[in-house]
Amino acid sequence: MRILLVEDDTTMAHFIEKGLNEEGFAVDHVGNGEDGLHMALNEPYDAAILDIMLPKLNGLAVLQHMRESGIATPVLILSAKRSVDDRVKGLQSGGDDYLTKPFAFTELVARLRALIRRSTGTADPTALDAADLHVDLLSRVVTRGATPIELQPKEYALLEYLMRNKGRVVTKTMIIEHVWNYNFDPETNVVEARICRLRDKIDKGREPKLIHTIRGAGYVLKETA
Repeated sequence: MRILLVEDDTTMAHFIEKGLNEEGFAVDHVGNGEDGLHMALNEPYDAAILDIMLPKLNGLAVLQHMRESGIATPVLILSAKRSVDDRVKGLQSGGDDYLTKPFAFTELVARLRALIRRSTGTADPTALDAADLHVDLLSRVVTRGATPIELQPKEYALLEYLMRNKGRVVTKTMIIEHVWNYNFDPETNVVEARICRLRDKIDKGREPKLIHTIRGAGYVLKETA
């Protein structure tokens, strides 16, 4: 899942970005409201985290422009302001949830996932399965049969994305948009290399093969050839 983070505090932004990457999110970070609005209007996101006190354009103005432009991306507002009036103003401007600083990172992740669930209208499963492949989304433990499989963060994020789209062909562009950030070079072969490594860990020496290449289209995770 791809997240837009608009936060001018570099220490805070690094903390959030690092934590979300470890949770399997792809994060695009910008440090001012103008850049945040540009990204929100031109890139696809599953959710956004938006600070209120931003240079160039404050967070409430960013929100208003987003909603006026028809951008329905769910937004989690971050702010040091704790009053009820401030929270109400943020929500009335188009925010979907409000979290005051300082906060527990686990709460931020939980609120973010809840926003995404509500925006998609689907319940967020606690596990994903395909044949004898099992992904526990809470513990992030992956097993094939009784064998645990160790994955790097990007490998896990890629597998989760394929599993959430089981039976559906996903293109390289779709994978890049959801697993990598906007600085990623689409001309590199990193996606192909990660798919190859993931196949080695998931499918090598096992049946049925789950990860398939659809020539000229992309990749699909399915239980039958």
